[in-house]
Amino acid sequence: MTIIIGTVLVLIFALLLFVFQVRQSETAVVATFGKPTGTPYTNAGAYFKWPWPVQKVYKYDQRVQNFEDKYSQALTADSTMLMTSIYVGWKISDARQFLQVFPGDPSVSLPNAQSKLEDMLRTAKSARIGKHPLSDFVNANPQDLKFDAIENEIGQVVQDELRTNNYGIEIKFLGFKKIGLPESVTQTVFDRMKSERQVLISLAENTGKSEAQKIQSAADAEAAKTIANAQATATRIRAEGEAAAAKTLPIFEQNPDLAVFLLRIDAIKQSLNQRSTLFFDERIPPFDLFRNLPTNAPGH
Repeated sequence: MTIIIGTVLVLIFALLLFVFQVRQSETAVVATFGKPTGTPYTNAGAYFKWPWPVQKVYKYDQRVQNFEDKYSQALTADSTMLMTSIYVGWKISDARQFLQVFPGDPSVSLPNAQSKLEDMLRTAKSARIGKHPLSDFVNANPQDLKFDAIENEIGQVVQDELRTNNYGIEIKFLGFKKIGLPESVTQTVFDRMKSERQVLISLAENTGKSEAQKIQSAADAEAAKTIANAQATATRIRAEGEAAAAKTLPIFEQNPDLAVFLLRIDAIKQSLNQRSTLFFDERIPPFDLFRNLPTNAPGH
């Protein structure tokens, strides 16, 4: 029994010395005499290694790490102090390269890497904010805000620096978490925004007045044209009537009774030019013509 127990203990001790395990969420790098060797282990399982001090295994979390930088000030393109805070998600893309740049156990190398990222982010954030006016961050019109574009610019600057220096790190996401104005400049900014809104209001009012004036002028011109055409038509009709009257007047003067009779007949025709029923007083011209008609039988 003692031999069996001793053998089991020796096997366990040997496994601890010569075998290491990689979990699903981990990536591992084997360093030989302090220098990374071989390809990082990214698949879960058990792997062989030489015992320390020949080889040592460094395990890193493959999941996304995240942090939020300090709420700090930066000047915009129009020299306004803006306070911002950004959240970042990052992960180790190349564990072997990461170990070369940030040596030591993960408890030391990961905080060092995050500190480096914070420095890079602070510089990139100040640089990109300085390229945009305050209206890109604070605006009454949501369509004029450019948060997405500025976030992409900051992320691209940081990612380019990571690739250039081959840190073995990549940015997975980045965005503004908090944006504010120092109390000393808040009222000034609000006054300027109010002034800009007032300019837009005045412009809209002036444009409206100008359009109203154009419409009024066009309506007046059209009305004058219509009146002129109507007066011209009336003058022409009056002239034609007078000309016709001038032609028939001599004839009517020869036989006035016939002329009056014909005018009465014409007036009655005008009254009956459509299907209608008339109720009239035969004492009133031109219906007095019916007074002298022969008496007809009832119903005729």
